[in-house]
Amino acid sequence: MTSFDEWASLYDWVYAWKLDDIPFYVDEAKRSLGTVLELGCGTGRVTIPMAQAGIDVVGLDSSAKMLQVARRKARAAKPIDGDITWVRGDMREFSLNQKFHLVIIPYRGFLSILNIEQQRRCLENIRYHLLPDGRLIFDIFVPDLDTLTEHTTALVHSWDVTDPDTGRRLVVWDQSRFDNHNQIMDVRMIMEELNLSGHVVDKLYRDFQIRYIHRYEAQHLLELSGFHVLDVFGDFQRHPLNDTSTDMIWVAESIE
Repeated sequence: MTSFDEWASLYDWVYAWKLDDIPFYVDEAKRSLGTVLELGCGTGRVTIPMAQAGIDVVGLDSSAKMLQVARRKARAAKPIDGDITWVRGDMREFSLNQKFHLVIIPYRGFLSILNIEQQRRCLENIRYHLLPDGRLIFDIFVPDLDTLTEHTTALVHSWDVTDPDTGRRLVVWDQSRFDNHNQIMDVRMIMEELNLSGHVVDKLYRDFQIRYIHRYEAQHLLELSGFHVLDVFGDFQRHPLNDTSTDMIWVAESIE
């Protein structure tokens, strides 16, 4: 069991709004002209649209329960023209008898690795699984210095999301603490489920940790691990990274 198992029944509802990256990853997968490896595939949020576009995908995740949800969703999705292989594994130390044209880690999955040694192990393992000139694409957020240094644990409203089938709404709050020496965020997400009358009918807490990464730290980490950075986008429309960007989308090529 992993800490991500407890997200399996909630993830697709909580993150139903997260759609902007799917066309980007589908397009990059089409360009790769081969099987794609997705690390941290979760419930198949990106995996299944890629397969629906005719792409063969290997989806790897450490959570058995997340993969159960992904398999169920894939069986219900129509049509799927590509093949999906689901694999339970750890992105830091997986071993597959296959090499890929493209490896992706969508929606900040790389940040779940909490120290440099394990990050390098993950990147070197990815490089081993890439074909010559194969590419790695992953996205992370741009650390906000004001947030990192405000020294408060006040609740912050993150977003609301409505279940289209039931009409019930989730109000999602964030309460984070920052260890800026080790660049670790202790995140508590609080989700209040409201009924149609606006009354709270359920309240759920989920705690997790991530390690934030600064721009040039990410670049040096990639270069030390045998990659050449091809692009750094500031959004999923491929605009250049600038001082107003909130996301970093890294595109790197394996160096022989």
